[in-house]
Amino acid sequence: MHKIGYVVFPGFQLLGFAAVTAFEIANIQLGGSAYEITLLSESGGEIKSSAGFGVITKAFGGTTYDTVMFGAGTAIEPMTPGLIEFARHSLQTSRRLAAPCTGAFILAESGLLDGRRATTHWFFARQLRERFPAVRVEEDRIFIVDGTVWTSAGMTASIDLALAMVEKDHGQDVARSVARKLVVYHRRAGGQSQFSALLELDPKSDRIQKSVNYAKANLRSVLSVEELADAAGLSARQFSRAFRAETGQSPAKAVENLRVEAARLMMEQGRHSMDVIAEETGFADSDRMRRAFLRTLGQPPQTIRRNARESAMAP
Repeated sequence: MHKIGYVVFPGFQLLGFAAVTAFEIANIQLGGSAYEITLLSESGGEIKSSAGFGVITKAFGGTTYDTVMFGAGTAIEPMTPGLIEFARHSLQTSRRLAAPCTGAFILAESGLLDGRRATTHWFFARQLRERFPAVRVEEDRIFIVDGTVWTSAGMTASIDLALAMVEKDHGQDVARSVARKLVVYHRRAGGQSQFSALLELDPKSDRIQKSVNYAKANLRSVLSVEELADAAGLSARQFSRAFRAETGQSPAKAVENLRVEAARLMMEQGRHSMDVIAEETGFADSDRMRRAFLRTLGQPPQTIRRNARESAMAP
């Protein structure tokens, strides 16, 4: 029996319970009680969710759990000393500690992510990096495991996290079976950029938006700052300054992100060689494309393609 303590707090978001469902389905698939799940809170009793209704919880106490998973909210709520102390205690007593989405801020506030690789929802990644510079934030990852600490992206990514835990505990076949029951990918290809505003960039002015549209339509071109500035009708210096101010990225980084995303989509379609994909998306050669994928997604192109094929072949 693997004991899981799932921690909630006032205003927690219910979608995080999707991870609990993954463990529940694993129990069904294994024909027994592989996982025992206890809802925890600092005070115990009824804790109300952001949706307005509550769940009954058990107060933090002396029970030791194999896995402690922290819930998340739709905003970064103030953390109580009791919550922080429980996180620190759990790192010492539990086999693994997990924090999907904004739950990463609880671990960061507790000092448990210092020096570790971690991720969170793309919307909060910059805030996590700025508030906790000792944390090695990787904002495009679906989930990250660093030692005994697991973090993941937005709340649906808690499903990916739970499936990875099930696979580690009971093997790939069980995890794949649970994924089928949940009608989700066993291993999701790509990173958060395919779901986030990272590629939308959301510039504030028509001129910068025009340059972004131009880049998307001309990925095979060199797309120098001068070329993009010309599309925006600005000088190179004005353009670079305005682009960074409106998007939070340099023009070069934005172009690389756009190329990576276009290449990723072509890989998942599976109809072209790596050399053709590199040429079509403006990387010039597959080695340059590989380096860009490692910088942006933390995975080489071959892994993205393999994961897409495995997902497509899953019965």
